[in-house]
Amino acid sequence: MNTHPLKDPELFHIAENWFHQQSWEPFPFQKQTWTAFMDGKHGLLNAPTGSGKTYALWFPIVLNYIQNHPDYRTKHKKGLKAVWITPLRALSQEIKQSAERITQDLGTQMSVGIRTGDTSAKERSKQRTAMPDLLITTPESLHLLLSSKGCAKLFKDCSAIVVDEWHELLGTKRGVQMELGLSRLKTVCKNLRIWGISATIGNLEQAREVLLGPTSEELENSVLIKAEINKKITVKSIIPKEMETFPWRGHLGLHLLEEVIPIINQSKTTLLFTNTRSQCEIWFQKILEQHPEYAGEIAMHHGSINKETRLWVEQAIRNESLRAVVCTSSLDLGVDFAPVETVVQIGGPKGVARFLQRAGRSGHRPGKESVIYFLPTHAMELIEASAMQKAVLHNAMEDRIPYLNSFDVLIQYLTTLAVSDGFYPDEIYQEVKQTFCYQALSKEQWQWLLNFLVMGSQSLKSYDEYKKVEVEEDGKFIVNSRAVAMRHRFQIGTIVGDATIHVRYQKGGYIGSIEEYFISKLSPGDVFTFAGRNLEFIRIKGMSAHVRNSSKRTNKVPSWMGGRLSFSAKMSELLRQELYTAELPQEEQSAEIQSLAPMFAKQREESLVPQPHQFLIETFKTSDGYHHIFYPFEGRAIHEGMSSLLAYRISLLTPITCSLAFNDYGFELLSDKKIDIQGILDNDLFTSEYMLSDLQKSLNSNEMARRKFRDIAVISGMVFTGYPEKGVKMKHLQSSSELLFDVFKDFEDDNLLYQQAYTETFEHQLEEGRLRLALERIAQQEIVWKQCTKPTPFSFPIITDRLREKLSNEKLADRIKRMVKSLQTK
Repeated sequence: MNTHPLKDPELFHIAENWFHQQSWEPFPFQKQTWTAFMDGKHGLLNAPTGSGKTYALWFPIVLNYIQNHPDYRTKHKKGLKAVWITPLRALSQEIKQSAERITQDLGTQMSVGIRTGDTSAKERSKQRTAMPDLLITTPESLHLLLSSKGCAKLFKDCSAIVVDEWHELLGTKRGVQMELGLSRLKTVCKNLRIWGISATIGNLEQAREVLLGPTSEELENSVLIKAEINKKITVKSIIPKEMETFPWRGHLGLHLLEEVIPIINQSKTTLLFTNTRSQCEIWFQKILEQHPEYAGEIAMHHGSINKETRLWVEQAIRNESLRAVVCTSSLDLGVDFAPVETVVQIGGPKGVARFLQRAGRSGHRPGKESVIYFLPTHAMELIEASAMQKAVLHNAMEDRIPYLNSFDVLIQYLTTLAVSDGFYPDEIYQEVKQTFCYQALSKEQWQWLLNFLVMGSQSLKSYDEYKKVEVEEDGKFIVNSRAVAMRHRFQIGTIVGDATIHVRYQKGGYIGSIEEYFISKLSPGDVFTFAGRNLEFIRIKGMSAHVRNSSKRTNKVPSWMGGRLSFSAKMSELLRQELYTAELPQEEQSAEIQSLAPMFAKQREESLVPQPHQFLIETFKTSDGYHHIFYPFEGRAIHEGMSSLLAYRISLLTPITCSLAFNDYGFELLSDKKIDIQGILDNDLFTSEYMLSDLQKSLNSNEMARRKFRDIAVISGMVFTGYPEKGVKMKHLQSSSELLFDVFKDFEDDNLLYQQAYTETFEHQLEEGRLRLALERIAQQEIVWKQCTKPTPFSFPIITDRLREKLSNEKLADRIKRMVKSLQTK
């Protein structure tokens, strides 16, 4: 058979004929990918959801096998031939079906298997004996395979690895984990071809570089293939018939629930996306309360509900037996739900890419239109809705910023290799240096990491529990302790959430998982809503909360930590541009901006609507104290850092105590006495000079680094989270990591993991680079200080965000009603 099969009409026709049998026509990007793969190239495929990208890479993998085994119909060589990495377990079944469709229709004897956290112990054991030809797995499960004895033999015949949804992994520690896994497989596998699949992001070229390695031969022999498919996306805003003059964040969007019902009724299936799991639970309950006729036709899907329920919901969508599903990011990625005609985004998605990803859940077929409705939870989100429409029109995408020098992930990876067959440092150093994340890793840093594996660190060398790896006479680093190996395998991964409690019925039925801090607030007999049902809390036993069904009504809904998203840099820029259009003639404004005319009028009465050259500061007094509100419009994460920085700098001028509040639009400094705003302006407190050292001196940044260190301690294996069903309680986990943090702070401040906590706090949480640019922008603007007599429409969401931290829902609602009443009087 010809060694260039795509030039061979017989083999070329195998692929095309298969497509024709499905009444399809292969897209040019699919043919390009087949050709590049068969020519031995590596690459990154950029294609929208629902465009046939799965077949773009499964096909050449199977064709390559056919090329090398002309007798493939009668004989079969067993062994792993290709690995498909997916970041989400929910996608694996659908990817498997696509692969099996090809392998079976083409008459090969290739087997397809799945290995994820959901795979049974029996199936995993079977795979260890005989791996499937094509394996679908996650980054974590790949590393678990790399930790097994003799793993090099498992992968020796593997000739392809595909990393699906690469844009989701890029810019996360799971992406770093993937980089390290690929660095090993490049050495272990013969003739390996590496491919990634990514949706459109701002830095596609860099995404390819991170996938393949910045100085690698693979990058030199690679292609970036873009699917030239202009998928039509229609964005519609749900504009309230009666505009609220004063917006706040307490509604969750429920005041527009009745506007959603006609949308559900007009569509075969509708997905309603919320930004948090608690919001998802509340929307599901409220729809059923107000429209009981939907019982059995509406479902809920989020990551804390048990696997069986999630899989049932996914299958029910495919079977067209559900009218609507209220969901979170658990359904963001490329699950193929052809019946979904419409998507509703409840509240701002905070980023263009996330919004488009969700829009792509509808019309999930080549040539089909995607329809997404934007439902604002408060009036100012209509500005976001208008900005989002323009972003979609101009395809304005965010960059995904890759991590650099994640020492915790590297320590975990080196331990994985030591648990397997051991490693020789010089060999692995060369592999690791080929990755994007560790391209600048110095010999000194490498030696520190090796010492850490063997003795913990300089300040911990007296404690045996940190001595995990031994060095053999020939220099090989290896783990000989079975206990260390077992604990390590249980903890492989980079996703560190808050400790979760399994929620079970008294008789044992598993419902889902809730974070420990919520359960710890409950007393026996308390009723809460979870997984679409009212449950009475009975007791905690181990890491399980025992419950029974309850007929009592309740407004207690679990909330999950870290559920609040921040604007991306691109979204912040788009929002500011859209806000500035409020001063344009009405005919030049979007429908959303026009609808906000009453709010803008009220804002102008008391203050102003800032223009591009202006930076707005508002001050006023209420019974809570003196409010000082600043409006950078840069996103929650930036405002967190900026408010902390400004409060610290003010404290150098005058002794003062402030409480901080912030949202995506601005931040508040609340104090019991007036802050000298003129002093802030005269002393140039918004300067970007000395920004980093000032941030480090602020108490807030130390606390943030302390919290960040908890994750680093878990990922690096310094702190053990416990065995399944015998997890370590969050307060013990936190106290263990805090103790280590304080030890390093006092005795070993050159510890790389301690330093990493600050680096991540500034670069990823506070986004130091963006913060510096924001300060430089403010320095170029005219600062307008408005001394107001009462809160303004712009300040309202910030104030109520602060109140929410202190008040119960009922007290907050009463307080807001009183505030609205007083604000509406002239």
